Amino acid sequence: MTPAELAEPGVAVTPRVDLVFVTNGSKVRVPAGVTVFDAASWNGIAIDSTCGGHGTCKKCKIRIADGAVPVSSLDVRAFSPDELRNGWRLACRAEATTDLQIEVPPLTTRPKAATVGVGRQVILRPAVQKRYLELAEPSLSDQRSDVERVLDGLDDLELRVDLSVLRSLGGVLRGADYKVTAVVVDEALIDVQSGDTTGNRYGIAFDLGTTTVVATLLDLSTGTPMAVSSMLSKQQPFGADVISRISAVMLEPGNLDRLTELAHSSLSDLVTEVCDEAGVDRYDVYEVALAGNATMTHLALGIDPEPLGVAPFILSARLLPEILASDIGVQVHPRARAVVFPAFGAYVGGDITAGLLASGMNRDARVRLFIDIGTNCEIVLGSRDWLLATAAPAGPAFEGAAIRCGMRAADGAIEGVVLDAGTSVGVSLKIIGDCEPIGLCGSGLVDAVASLVAVGLLDRSGRFVPVDVAAQIAPGLAGRLTMLGNERVFVLHWRGEPGDVADSIFLTQRDVRELQFAKAAIASGWNVLLEEARLTAADVQQVLLAGSFGSYLSPASAIKLGLVPKIGVMRVVSAGNVAGEGAKMVLLSVRERAAALALLEEVRYVELSDRPDFNDSFVEQLQFPR
Repeated sequence: MTPAELAEPGVAVTPRVDLVFVTNGSKVRVPAGVTVFDAASWNGIAIDSTCGGHGTCKKCKIRIADGAVPVSSLDVRAFSPDELRNGWRLACRAEATTDLQIEVPPLTTRPKAATVGVGRQVILRPAVQKRYLELAEPSLSDQRSDVERVLDGLDDLELRVDLSVLRSLGGVLRGADYKVTAVVVDEALIDVQSGDTTGNRYGIAFDLGTTTVVATLLDLSTGTPMAVSSMLSKQQPFGADVISRISAVMLEPGNLDRLTELAHSSLSDLVTEVCDEAGVDRYDVYEVALAGNATMTHLALGIDPEPLGVAPFILSARLLPEILASDIGVQVHPRARAVVFPAFGAYVGGDITAGLLASGMNRDARVRLFIDIGTNCEIVLGSRDWLLATAAPAGPAFEGAAIRCGMRAADGAIEGVVLDAGTSVGVSLKIIGDCEPIGLCGSGLVDAVASLVAVGLLDRSGRFVPVDVAAQIAPGLAGRLTMLGNERVFVLHWRGEPGDVADSIFLTQRDVRELQFAKAAIASGWNVLLEEARLTAADVQQVLLAGSFGSYLSPASAIKLGLVPKIGVMRVVSAGNVAGEGAKMVLLSVRERAAALALLEEVRYVELSDRPDFNDSFVEQLQFPR
């Protein structure tokens, strides 16, 4: 009997279809008509995407191995005719109306990421302490309570005691013959352990990025990093940027729980990896530190991020109450604390607080410019006497999204480009993994455009020069400046036969425009801060490029395009993962933790959307510098 025959009269039955993901053998049953992307996301199957399934990034490529899915208008733009005949489709546009077998390309879960960065030496004084105690046993003449006996052994500290400690304290003391180790975090006694365990004292520093999450395990006794690991955020199916993730919650409130669960899963997996690598029992991790932007922090804590996405862009709190590691899904010692960095504003979050702490922006007499380049670009200008901060909407170009041949920084990505109009070879590429190139990541995009500007194939407005001009100024490269359909492109690498543009890795006119918009937003941001401080670009003595993207960006290319002020190339420094470094510092030193809190009073936030001169500055910065 069919489902329709079993149904009650007058009640419609939604037909179901079976989807088999042959790559990992997963089989799911979903209502007919849902997209393959949604079906996969509902069931925890990762399909690459940077737009969250809205059809703009064209990254969610799948192959229909068995079954039929009509070709959509976006499929035609994303695939060659041969690929379409072989069943390639965009998952976000592939509606499952019949049973399907689907092949999903393996997702890069380990993108190239900066795991270390510029930091400062700190005086080792962690909040986590361990004290070995040999206590006198009780007697009729000494009837102190168990907790009084322990606290008297710690008489130089004023401590509060967690209730859960009391529940097990009596058994631990008597089982260990009153030879125990007290575990203290800040002003709380969180555990009493049998014997001498003072040699086992660890913390984990997290950089909770929108794209990449990094964890570092630290030995708090010595300050030594024991292990480090990174992974692609599991929130990736909901979009590459924070606005996509906020929108997902606004459109479907139930997505908040899902995004929180995915954040916790990312952090938990990294805990397992670093502890396993170092041979450390996760129960011996007593404190973690979390540096993330405001949206990622809200999602990790299960706080509705919607107020961050709409004017006037309000945080739930700049400073958070005491939080346990378990509140962010981290299963270490059950009473381990979590230090979450405070934020300056909705779009200048705790990751920037951590970065400023690590880079010592508030300790240096020089005027320095701190730029964390990403989908949302955070910018801080100042010295030890004053600090100004803002955020600029750079867009997803630096992540490889919205770029025709773009990809994340993983094996096969072109990360560096050098053009030489005077040689027959003409193009020199640097490929992550030293393998055959398959796409173009953000640093390669910046290099490619900067090189095209340098040789004259792109004019100041960002337009490819006419064919006859190209042949005159760069004859060795002119053959690569060609057409694909109705759009002009520059071929970086011929994957097949030279001349087969569709099967090459190329840069389109639209790609150049995407980079121009991102560059203009960033340059407008630091120009506004310079105006606010009544300074010029010549007053900037050093530029710090922070984050994973900043670590691999060529300073010369950044200067050439106007991403940073026109200063000496040696004064543009790749600062690396300074957010992660700041997270390490607060685990190693309570003094640095206090300094991070003090930054809230030292930094003045400048809201760009509230400034009437921002649009004029943006338009002016669209052109490339002379």
